[in-house]
Amino acid sequence: MNMTKKIIFIVFILFYSVVLLNSEKFLYAETNNFLWKVRSKTSTAYILGSIHFMKKEHYPLNKTIEDAFNKSEVLAVEANVNDISKIDIQKVLGTSFYTGDDSLEKHISGDTFRLLKTKFESLGFPLWIINKQKPWFLALTLVSLELMQNGYDPQYGLDMYFLSKANNKKIKELESIDYQINLLSEFSDMEQEAFLLYSIKNSENLSKDTDDIIKAWREGNASKLESIIINSFKNYNGMTSVYRKLVSERNEKMALRIEKYLESNETHFIIVGAGHLVGRGGIIELLKNKGYIVEQM
Repeated sequence: MNMTKKIIFIVFILFYSVVLLNSEKFLYAETNNFLWKVRSKTSTAYILGSIHFMKKEHYPLNKTIEDAFNKSEVLAVEANVNDISKIDIQKVLGTSFYTGDDSLEKHISGDTFRLLKTKFESLGFPLWIINKQKPWFLALTLVSLELMQNGYDPQYGLDMYFLSKANNKKIKELESIDYQINLLSEFSDMEQEAFLLYSIKNSENLSKDTDDIIKAWREGNASKLESIIINSFKNYNGMTSVYRKLVSERNEKMALRIEKYLESNETHFIIVGAGHLVGRGGIIELLKNKGYIVEQM
């Protein structure tokens, strides 16, 4: 993968929607998938909870998922990371790094900076590299590095897998790379620091939580996955507004976009970060509350 794509992947993959998988092969039980069928009077949408980092050995997927994809005329993703032409790389870099005499040390507390320095040095990154990056970008970089060092690769994520198979299907975006960059870069210094501190401390629990997360996704256990996400956030001060912006508000906007899809005569296969689908404020519950027929598959 070239450097341009690496930068785009880091921006695209938001931490709360990353679901980890270990190195074992999937052993599918006769249970639900993390896949929902949503019907309106005119059309059907299949909504799959996404895993953004996977390994080659995690394929093939369950036949139910593949069949739903094959029945669909349209593939909808959060952002089409394959369409590099729409990405303003200079904007990505400009919103991710401090310029001139500005630096990370001027925007976060001394305690957070020392914790960050220790963490990145353990990953082999010197201070001069991280001191010009903004906290939100470092937060995403840290999680991506942790995953990739353990063999997980966004090239094998579900988004990339289905984009590579789309062929003649229409491709739609629920959001866009540009939207996601603007959202993250417009966090206040306080929100960025909270997001960074959360990512540093929560990265220590990634391997410990992996087995539970795998089991929840594989069995389509939305309530279990919700509890894992909530528990990961609840012990960190300052994350309330970050969670609202990263999860709750985006859920509402994406649910509205899916409603537009359901007004058409086309069948849509929609891939959304698994964390967006669970809970009372999740996309699935929002669509149920609007009166759509929703069935977990």
